[in-house]
Amino acid sequence: MKKTILLLPAILYLVLLQAQQSATTNQQAIQQTVIKLFDALSNRDSVSLKNYSTADITLYEYGQVWNLDTLILRAITLNKSTDFKRNNTFEFINTTVDKNTGWVTYRLLSEIFKDGKQVTVQWLETVALVKEKKQWKVKHLHSTLIKRS
Repeated sequence: MKKTILLLPAILYLVLLQAQQSATTNQQAIQQTVIKLFDALSNRDSVSLKNYSTADITLYEYGQVWNLDTLILRAITLNKSTDFKRNNTFEFINTTVDKNTGWVTYRLLSEIFKDGKQVTVQWLETVALVKEKKQWKVKHLHSTLIKRS
């Protein structure tokens, strides 16, 4: 009986701790928007890319400021490789939501296959999102290159 009484608070504590760590619906929607944006890049799909970003998106890449046209040109139009494949893995660090604005920070690991070669790239990124017509869209993306192999 004493063991059960001692075990019950421990189980309750673990359940509450787990509940605090799970993402809210809005946090999950924000994370899925980021994942789908990168899926669009991986699939070289400019229509989907536009669907998950605002018209005035800004991307801070490699010390440069890009807009949507720059991203489409560099990641889709100029990428003519027939064997291109990109797999992305996300480790979400923090996701914050405030009404119609959201912020997410994550580590991104991308395995990129192109022209018979494989490259693995790691970034630390922060994204600001806004809600437009009940849909989360990426407005700003800041990317820091961690490692390229």
